[in-house]
Amino acid sequence: MTANLIKQTDFDAIIIGGGACGLMCAAQAGFLGKRTLILEKNDRVGAKVLISGGGRCNYTNLYASAQQFISQNEHFCKSAFAQWTVDDTISFFNTYGIYGKEKTLGQLFPVTDKAKDIVNVFTNLCNDLDQEIWCDASVTDIEYAHGNFIITYQRYGEEKKISVPKVVVASGGLPVQKLGATDLGLRIARKFGLSVVDTAPALVPLTITGKDQPWYEQLSGNSIFCRVWNSRISFEENILFTHWGLSGPAILQISSYWKPGEDIYIDLLPNQNITTLILRERELNGKKMLLNLLASLYTRKFADALSNRLPMEKNLASLSKVDLDAINKLIHNFRVKPAGDKGYDKAEVMRGGVSTGELSSRTLEAKSIPGLYFGGECVDVTGWLGGYNFQWAWASGFVIAQGI
Repeated sequence: MTANLIKQTDFDAIIIGGGACGLMCAAQAGFLGKRTLILEKNDRVGAKVLISGGGRCNYTNLYASAQQFISQNEHFCKSAFAQWTVDDTISFFNTYGIYGKEKTLGQLFPVTDKAKDIVNVFTNLCNDLDQEIWCDASVTDIEYAHGNFIITYQRYGEEKKISVPKVVVASGGLPVQKLGATDLGLRIARKFGLSVVDTAPALVPLTITGKDQPWYEQLSGNSIFCRVWNSRISFEENILFTHWGLSGPAILQISSYWKPGEDIYIDLLPNQNITTLILRERELNGKKMLLNLLASLYTRKFADALSNRLPMEKNLASLSKVDLDAINKLIHNFRVKPAGDKGYDKAEVMRGGVSTGELSSRTLEAKSIPGLYFGGECVDVTGWLGGYNFQWAWASGFVIAQGI
């Protein structure tokens, strides 16, 4: 299939990817009187926005700062967050009728609970500001010649080329393939000689295999508030037992800091001390069975599942110091050795990406390739669960718009 002749355009920039970063970039460029074209491979923009938060879209976090982001350069995102703050995000969406309600831990959702309202803000703005959006346009290659970038793309069965002075790569990361996720951003970076930090699924459930799997299977559906930690960080949120392992907010959070072969630890009763509870209850009713005490702290199903690990047949009065030490260790220092994770199709985001060392922290332009910008998930800036990654997407889109 022979590509059509290169089409010269009056666009100031082409934005590859119509996700959160690309949409914000187009809107902000429009405010500055610049014309952009979004090339989106799906049949509509904002596919990942639309499914985020169960279709409700946790669009920022009140407490977002550089501290909640993983990157080889922990300071890199500070410049973008100084230029576009959480207050800017809130004010921007308020202007267009999107008002937030806080759920847990600073997570902000639209009061309507509809992610499509977020996407509609951008599609309406692009229309009003004369920003073009071409859906079903899959970019296959990008070259640089004579001061312009030449983008090859396929649309409606035809291969075409288009020339433009500046390009914004906002094509996302590797999750979720059914939404059109590809490694395009990473391939573009490598093609232009930019280094890429090793990628991996992040904010992803962890799997358990082997002899321990049946134990997790029997607890499938049980959710418990816990503290989960490793040598680098800890989180206090719910965990969810599943037939294949562990999920829930605390597990998704720790997964971004977990590496294959490592253990993680769980405090199953983070705000109380199990030994203190047992001794206190023993004074009141020494005949009470350990099983009944644990069933009052957890579900009966979970307490029953601990029977093969603890002396559940004993009453509190008969528990020895050895018993108490064993109970304390299991409840407050429960060790888990995950076999792996559920992969990109179950991951919220991708860890790693285009090295921040290759980009200007102020503009997100490639230092060695003037006119080439990278933003959003394809950059080595990965946030926690809870709206942080959207805040990075909005901030990086805004920053890039100032320079294109």
